[in-house]
Amino acid sequence: MPLFGNSFSPKKTPPRKWASLSNLHLLDRSTREIELGLEYGTPTMNLAGQSLKFENGQWVSESGSFLGGHRELQRLRKRNQQLEEENNLLRLKVDILLDMLSETTAESHLMEKELEELKQHSRKKK
Repeated sequence: MPLFGNSFSPKKTPPRKWASLSNLHLLDRSTREIELGLEYGTPTMNLAGQSLKFENGQWVSESGSFLGGHRELQRLRKRNQQLEEENNLLRLKVDILLDMLSETTAESHLMEKELEELKQHSRKKK
């Protein structure tokens, strides 16, 4: 028995002879949709009284009354952009303040070190 080897090794399963007993895989897609009822249509949903359907990778309003929502969407995008710009400015200010704090802390440590050296030097003279 190996110390670090794999002690469990299951037997390999034999390959299948037939992928499926059904002959539905031989049918083309349109025939399968007709036979099995696979035509679902476009996905739709209702949000806040607004009916939307999924077309070409985007959710589109089924009714033409989405103009008010479109204006609201434009207003929200503009507000979002303003907030992102403000956030970027605040991040820049925080970075500058952290740099200033680091610099001041380093100077303070140097001054404390110099002061300690001066104290030790004055004690030696006495």
